[in-house]
Amino acid sequence: MLKKVVLAGGTGFVGQYFEKHFRNLGYEVRIISRQSPHTGWEDKEGIRGMIDNSEMLINLAGKTVNCRYNAKNKKEILDSRTDTTEVLGKAIEQCENPPSLWINSSTATIYRHAEDKPMTEEHGVIGSGFSVDVAKAWERSFFNFRLPKTRQIALRIAIIFGDGGVMTPYRNLVKFGLGGHQGSGNQKFSWIHIEDLFNIVLFLRKNQELSGVFNCSSPHPVTNRELMAHLRKLMNIRIGLPCPTPMLEMGAFFMGTETELILKSRWVIPERLEKAGYAFKFRHLDEGLKQILMNS
Repeated sequence: MLKKVVLAGGTGFVGQYFEKHFRNLGYEVRIISRQSPHTGWEDKEGIRGMIDNSEMLINLAGKTVNCRYNAKNKKEILDSRTDTTEVLGKAIEQCENPPSLWINSSTATIYRHAEDKPMTEEHGVIGSGFSVDVAKAWERSFFNFRLPKTRQIALRIAIIFGDGGVMTPYRNLVKFGLGGHQGSGNQKFSWIHIEDLFNIVLFLRKNQELSGVFNCSSPHPVTNRELMAHLRKLMNIRIGLPCPTPMLEMGAFFMGTETELILKSRWVIPERLEKAGYAFKFRHLDEGLKQILMNS
């Protein structure tokens, strides 16, 4: 019988990558999604049946934060994370043979704006504001479940680089000569290559003594200024106009997004993963970007 993995919210950028690579490893992959023809979130019995007898449940569900933080969007951002987590936890409680591992997404944005020191799982300082409140509520809804047969791991994921996702707007900025630093350019940029994210999931599956919260980010964050310089160099574009904060505010308004996504300094270090023995394939930004740009 094929091993079974369930991807909740598995139709996005990360979910598609995970589905392909789990299938390559011989897994049966089942997906929960609002998109047809997958099992929908309203089908509670279908979800329970899908999760029962699975080896692993990975929850990637959540409305994109690339939008304006008005009341309607804020509610959808929060509910799409906490409600889906509740549905999954209750389904596991009803399983006869629950998965041995449940991995839930979280976000590296949970830490405060940090330009002075890195944030680790043990010594990181939780921030404040809407995005942090969402992250805290998300993790709380996850860890409120007490599941004796299921290990629970929350991944505080940094910006994910791969073929698609956030790479597309960054590449467009550089291509059109707007690839200079944004704001002061000194804000830290924590990132992770999508291949490392997938390998981390496999590493956590294998190391059954591990549970709790893990930072998912490269051990070598860069500044925003360094990020844009690497992109310009690899794309062979010499000119990149910087974008001061007032211009970013105006641009974000017209593009229907928030400047926090660019201006918040995320200095996140994967201390627990490295102590547990995970070896990153893409430790440095130039290696990660080169691989993506060459293969896309």
